[in-house]
Amino acid sequence: MAGNDEDSSAGTLHDKGTWKASAESGVQAKKLRIVAVSLWVLGIIIQLGAIFGLLLNDSILSEKAVVDDRGVLQVSNGFPTWAFVLLIVLLVLDGIAVAIGSILWKKANTFDPASRQDTMRFFVQNQLGAVIPIIAFLPIIIVIFLNKDMDKTQKGIAGAVGIVVALIASVIGIDFDPSSIEKYTAEKQAVIQLLGSDTVYWSTGGGVYHVCGDVPDLSDSKVESGTTADAVAANKPRLTLRIESELNACGRAVPNNIDEIVAKIRDVQNGTSTEQVLPSPDWTGVENAPSSGAIDTLNDAVKDVA
Repeated sequence: MAGNDEDSSAGTLHDKGTWKASAESGVQAKKLRIVAVSLWVLGIIIQLGAIFGLLLNDSILSEKAVVDDRGVLQVSNGFPTWAFVLLIVLLVLDGIAVAIGSILWKKANTFDPASRQDTMRFFVQNQLGAVIPIIAFLPIIIVIFLNKDMDKTQKGIAGAVGIVVALIASVIGIDFDPSSIEKYTAEKQAVIQLLGSDTVYWSTGGGVYHVCGDVPDLSDSKVESGTTADAVAANKPRLTLRIESELNACGRAVPNNIDEIVAKIRDVQNGTSTEQVLPSPDWTGVENAPSSGAIDTLNDAVKDVA
């Protein structure tokens, strides 16, 4: 491609292969997961405190005197108002702790994703944030509805709050667009195929990385460059799909089948395909296309990914 000769393309042999998280990404993911698990544990502790400190604690009950239909005075235990208010507060705090933990857990997965080929691990790692709220709320919701000291109004309100907060936290914990090793590998392969090396560009304010440092999206920003793993570590977990326009902006060769390559990358990004190996670029008749030796080197990189 423009500005690349056969010798420089040989350097891509060190960049090829399946994408691996950088050491920086691994550290960030570990920190986020530790904080996430701590918040989940805090949520469960709040739940246990509410169950054993309020709902199952007979010492906090107050005597309630009522006259029945026969005019007889009946004295029974009642769930005090202050305990009911505290219970609602604890339910909300439980939900906040669990939801924030799930958000951080999902963020960690963008730095250090699982492989879609390991179906069980991929599902558990990416959807654990949707399961934890069930653990953090189902027991207390059951205890609320089985409690004999709360009146119907208290049960209805507390139970409804618990269910709503649990559902919200569970939805927040669902990862609808999980990252995967396959996605990052396909994007890395595309970069190597088109540029000759695993080198991309990004800005501090954007959410994607680019194949060219001179595109309009980066014109008003401080541009940084590095490998695709470096871009992910910088919190840029996705390759832009405006590849053709960016190659043109930098005066690089554009293969004839660029639309097919972009479509395959989009399928992997969307999770509709786990195929890491993209179509080889068709350089037939393309001006400034790589030399035959460079093409052979790039094709070798593709085979290694496969």
